[in-house]
Amino acid sequence: MNKYNKYLLLAIKILVSVAFLGAGLSKLAGVEMMVTTYEEIGFGQWFRYLTGVIEVGSVILLWLGSKQVFGAVLLVCTMLGAVLTHYFILGPSAVPAIVLGLLSAYILYYYRGQLSFLNKKE
Repeated sequence: MNKYNKYLLLAIKILVSVAFLGAGLSKLAGVEMMVTTYEEIGFGQWFRYLTGVIEVGSVILLWLGSKQVFGAVLLVCTMLGAVLTHYFILGPSAVPAIVLGLLSAYILYYYRGQLSFLNKKE
């Protein structure tokens, strides 16, 4: 990897980490907007806590050696769910979720070699 890609990856990881850490902690803290949003979704508040734990846990995984791919997979799946929720339930723009999902997908693509089943040669 050249030095520009190295710095791009680092910048994206920092941006994604700040975004998801803020979102996850606000869900766990019970910020009124998050509580209202999850009421509107209709799965109950346990789902808000679950999403918050996944987001904060994924950020931690993004910074642990050889675990980055798992954090990125969790974030991509979370953003896929967020996009679908925005389109089918909430209504407002899904653009932030799409952007964060694409940034998480870039991280996933970079660390895809950590998935051992992709490295097997027969």
